[in-house]
Amino acid sequence: MKLAVYWVKKENISEIQCLLCPHGCVIPEGGRGLCRVRKNIDGKLYVLNYGLVTAAALDPIEKKPLQRFYPGKQIFSLGTFGCNLACSFCQNWQIAQQDEVAGSFLPPGEAVAKAQELRPLGNIGIAYTYSEPLMWFEYVLETARLAQKAGLKNILVTNGYLNPRPLKELLPFIDAVNLDIKAFTREFYQDLCQGRLAPVLNSAKLFAANCHLEITTLLVPGRNDNPEEIAALAQWIACLDPQIPLHLTRYFPNYKLQLPPTSREAMQKAQKVAEKYLAYVYLGNV
Repeated sequence: MKLAVYWVKKENISEIQCLLCPHGCVIPEGGRGLCRVRKNIDGKLYVLNYGLVTAAALDPIEKKPLQRFYPGKQIFSLGTFGCNLACSFCQNWQIAQQDEVAGSFLPPGEAVAKAQELRPLGNIGIAYTYSEPLMWFEYVLETARLAQKAGLKNILVTNGYLNPRPLKELLPFIDAVNLDIKAFTREFYQDLCQGRLAPVLNSAKLFAANCHLEITTLLVPGRNDNPEEIAALAQWIACLDPQIPLHLTRYFPNYKLQLPPTSREAMQKAQKVAEKYLAYVYLGNV
């Protein structure tokens, strides 16, 4: 457990407000934010998942997915528990949507040392992934600083739901991002994710201006897979840079949303639509 950054006391001395993400949770004594990992203890905000690793693996970098950033290399991937969105279709709900998950403590220095040990196997750095790494902010920031000094690459696989100030503090240490844009409508974010689209698009602009960016969208049948929405998303990405790769991923029923899997025909149709605007469009889970 570690004292969090980006929070303030409210007028009511027992309440504090977290300033890390757009939710701006006002947390009473003993309570937690929507992310489940930030808790008010005696009027101070503490991070419950600091250094707690619930999943670790040496993965092909294409699995993040990153297709155009050091292809063929490996990446040491670390994850914790907690997330600041509540997607009803969450694919990693066993760790992202739980209050507590068993794990092991891995200090930043040891994480970097482990990543260096894996270099002979093709490892180029550390990916912060699996759950939502931006809710692991303090740990990711400290580890990424050390990794950069050691000549390692830092990768985020994220929903991008963070306020600009902390994101700008982290970005100098990040080399590549796979950003999950859940959909291209406000309604989808409100109804299925309990969040907002606009902060994610703002993060996308910051990522595009500061590091290598690839984008993933999980196509949920009847919710975000119509050709008009795919076209609007692809055009928006193209305005940032038409060279940004877009990964369209096939939905399978999981967690609270139980719909039929996205058809292969719908996936291929979406790919053709997006390819009108973007140089690289990949299909995943097909």
